[in-house]
Amino acid sequence: MFDLLMWCVIIFGIGAVLYYKRFAILARLPPTVVMKLPSSWFAPEYTLLPNTFQEQAEQGYSTSAFDLAGNVSDDARVGLDEEQLQEIREIMRRKRVNFDEARLIRQKMEMRRHGIDPDTGLPIDSKAITRL
Repeated sequence: MFDLLMWCVIIFGIGAVLYYKRFAILARLPPTVVMKLPSSWFAPEYTLLPNTFQEQAEQGYSTSAFDLAGNVSDDARVGLDEEQLQEIREIMRRKRVNFDEARLIRQKMEMRRHGIDPDTGLPIDSKAITRL
């Protein structure tokens, strides 16, 4: 009985040390291994999302293909949609792509979610009528 209790304490202790040192361990792993791990293994990085178009452009959420400054000079909205911006930011982090590629990936995901083939723009549903 004492041996079983001792092994439980040892395993619990090792688990606790690994849990508290997980960030130091993950920092030493190659990026290819870290990218395959679920994002739930990492602490949620709390970062305040930019609120205005100006802040979003300064933080890299504007490119020549998606020019915030040129397109929203007289727009009454405060900034880009926070939920969509968070999704794009997560795609950028997870897939290590730039802002334009992350926007394209998100747009294709949205098209698939709505039943549209992202490559052709046609409905995925075989029963849909696309021409008469």
